[in-house]
Amino acid sequence: MSPDIITAATNITNTQSKATRRAFVTFLAGNGDYVKGVVGLAKGLRKVKTMYPLVVAVLPDVPQEHRNILTSQGCIVREIEPVYPPENQTQFAMAYYVINYSKLRIWAFEEYDKMIYLDGDIQVFENIDHLFDLPNNYFYAVMDCFCEASWRHTKQYEIGYCQQCPDKVQWPANFGPKPPLYFNAGMFVYEPNMATYHDLLQKLQVTKPTSFAEQVFNLLNIYQLSLNWI
Repeated sequence: MSPDIITAATNITNTQSKATRRAFVTFLAGNGDYVKGVVGLAKGLRKVKTMYPLVVAVLPDVPQEHRNILTSQGCIVREIEPVYPPENQTQFAMAYYVINYSKLRIWAFEEYDKMIYLDGDIQVFENIDHLFDLPNNYFYAVMDCFCEASWRHTKQYEIGYCQQCPDKVQWPANFGPKPPLYFNAGMFVYEPNMATYHDLLQKLQVTKPTSFAEQVFNLLNIYQLSLNWI
């Protein structure tokens, strides 16, 4: 066998090995229409010809019928146990917190070296496989936009200040230090790791509760890891 053929065969093997250790991941709970969004995400990833699978982390309340639909779309279905909020957070909507905190389970998927989390309502129009090749040992995310209505309870929203376009409105000096950079939890690149997973669950127990649970995503912002922006 010629050296060129050996090199080509080695490259194919290495590529296949990488593909089995990388995956997109999303989350699904309940028996509602959210499964349609995940199906749309799976179809979008196929359409842009990704080489990586889509893992769907599902809570026990996702019916078998919906799991079968996801499997038929080529998804890898992984059931996870719910993560319940500590007792000091039960003044907020329990179901809402369980859904959001349970997403922390994806850090335990150590059979994968690197994963890209995508919310089930995201549509993919271009191949983003190159994000898997970002340098290791970092957490990559996208800055959140303070202009969205979900931020209406904050000073940022009140004055029109946004970290995505900081020159639009200057942060008033009398407001004190600028708000820390804050990422959106709808998409991020991370490396599953049991040590990080246990740290996050421990941090959950002592993190000051807020009504804005969606961003562990508030918790993740507090945890911060080593953060780079996509």
